[in-house]
Amino acid sequence: MGKPVVYIDGKEGTTGLQIYDRLAAREDIELLLIDGDKRKDPQERGNLMNQADLVFLCLPDAAAIEAVGLVTNPETRIIDCSTAHRTAEGWTYGFPELKKGQREAIRTAKRVANPGCHATGFLACVTPLVQSGIIPADYPLTCWSLTGYSGGGKKMIGEYEAADRDPLLAAPAPYALGMAHKHLPEIQKIAGLDHPPAFLPVLGDVYKGMCTTVMLHNRMLSNPDLDAEKICDLLTFHYGGEPMVQTAPYGKNPARLYTSRLAGSDRLLITVSGNHEQTLIAAQFDNLGKGASGAAVQNMNLMLGFEETAGLNLE
Repeated sequence: MGKPVVYIDGKEGTTGLQIYDRLAAREDIELLLIDGDKRKDPQERGNLMNQADLVFLCLPDAAAIEAVGLVTNPETRIIDCSTAHRTAEGWTYGFPELKKGQREAIRTAKRVANPGCHATGFLACVTPLVQSGIIPADYPLTCWSLTGYSGGGKKMIGEYEAADRDPLLAAPAPYALGMAHKHLPEIQKIAGLDHPPAFLPVLGDVYKGMCTTVMLHNRMLSNPDLDAEKICDLLTFHYGGEPMVQTAPYGKNPARLYTSRLAGSDRLLITVSGNHEQTLIAAQFDNLGKGASGAAVQNMNLMLGFEETAGLNLE
């Protein structure tokens, strides 16, 4: 059997370039490349997609939906990195560590929706606790998530890196102030919540990196005797043995949680802090790593039968 054939539709975008960087040097796949002057030609894109064993879609939502329609080969498998299919019927959510059976579902899936970056941080912190009944499905959750500006794509990168940029960009900036961020539908559905959390994303003056935080009043949990240390134990048990998601030992937390702590890495680190009354759960990771391209390559590895962490940086 020959090498699996892979095509990245939208390689020129931030996520596509990051996937390409992780795959270009690999000798266990054949990477199809489109001529630069044909990269927006639907016929040529369709030809390459239908030659591929697996296609990454690194496109805006509407373009991703159109691209799926170009795939007529029933053997071509798709990983969509847009928001378009994360709650769609027939698509598997691409977060292997999240739930029992999720990894195997990804291995056998024809259509996988790569998670959103903010959703990745929130779901890593909360989903195991909802599944176990610790956090009630109707709990009024609040999330604050600080991200690097690369998640906004080339336009935002250009804005932040311009020589004459606005001095206000040096300070953190809350956005999506209408409380309707595009990641909320997947957050609610995948976590199993009755309603979405109150969610505030914040843009920071760092190229890449994330710190997503969730705060809990322990008395409102299903077991009010739980404290921060016991919640840490539960998350440690859930993620035990996972190469790309770990929980830091309780009581050895740093004084500060830096957004860029895992910039350049493809893993995610959960830190639990607090006391008997309140708990802070934080996920630190790279918005372009486990928050986007690293997760996409992890899903590809599972779908094509490679070692799950092949081509990824776990430092």
